[in-house]
Amino acid sequence: MSVAAVILGGGAGTRFNRDHRDASPGAKLLAKTRGKPLIAWAIAPALEAELDELIVVSGAVDLSGVVPDGATLLHNEDWARGQATSLRVGLDWCARQGHLSAVIGLGDLPGLTVEAWRTVAAAPGGPMVFATYYGQRGHPVRLDAEIWSLLPISGDEGARSLANRRPELVTEVACEGVTADIDTQEDLRRWS
Repeated sequence: MSVAAVILGGGAGTRFNRDHRDASPGAKLLAKTRGKPLIAWAIAPALEAELDELIVVSGAVDLSGVVPDGATLLHNEDWARGQATSLRVGLDWCARQGHLSAVIGLGDLPGLTVEAWRTVAAAPGGPMVFATYYGQRGHPVRLDAEIWSLLPISGDEGARSLANRRPELVTEVACEGVTADIDTQEDLRRWS
């Protein structure tokens, strides 16, 4: 089965920029922490997991300077309409490439591990497989092609809304790691 890793990095990071009104949209993903941009921490374990393709979806900010060679960089022109539009860009690409599943991560989740990416990718069950951490759902999330058309096309929820409506589609798999979501500059300072 062909499985792609998809990193969503299209948002403007408005909560991150709240205290710095002169910051450009998307500045969060390029903010340096531990010597490299935040999104680089999210990309690295997905790349190391060695799934069939690594896809990064950009939007508010140009990520071409941080996406590694060999990865596919897609641009979401509609990024301001919410995270679901970036998910749709990634999944449409996966469909055109013939992938049967996509494992989704977010550009502002720097603590995911290689093992979490691999575990979710290889987990039996589906068509939605959520990583769980101490019993709480998190990322990455595997979405099998059979449900891509059921996902929202706009707004800030991707698979979560479908999972809530159709729990019978969900499989959970326990993973180790940290799902620190970096929404504010304080979150970034704590993670650093």
